[in-house]
Amino acid sequence: MLKPVVALALWTHVIFVWMYATRLPAMRAMKIKSDPTAPRGTQMAALPARVRWKADNFNHLFEQPTVFYAVALVLAMIDTTGGANVTLAWIYVGLRVVHSLVQTVVGHVELRFVVFTLSAVTLVVMTINAARLLW
Repeated sequence: MLKPVVALALWTHVIFVWMYATRLPAMRAMKIKSDPTAPRGTQMAALPARVRWKADNFNHLFEQPTVFYAVALVLAMIDTTGGANVTLAWIYVGLRVVHSLVQTVVGHVELRFVVFTLSAVTLVVMTINAARLLW
């Protein structure tokens, strides 16, 4: 159960590197200088959408996946058989990677929503499984 947790954490770091690998060159090309007095987000809003998508996805990896980390760690502690829940954890991680790729490369909102919904349902099932094992 811990391998999917670490895999998603590693993926988050990949997106972090990718975000800065695209953001910094874009900022240089547009001659954007960091301005701490600018209202939050105004400078980044000037960047092309394809550059912003990476940062948006990086932020998304700190939203719903935080619930995954908590539930997966609980399952790692209480589920001695692992089988189905480990499979669900890997499905969740795979769907989050697909979600990232759709958001950062394609930008297709409807497809991203479908993938997000599938990952959310997977996480709900994992959470229900954890609750059933605890009670």
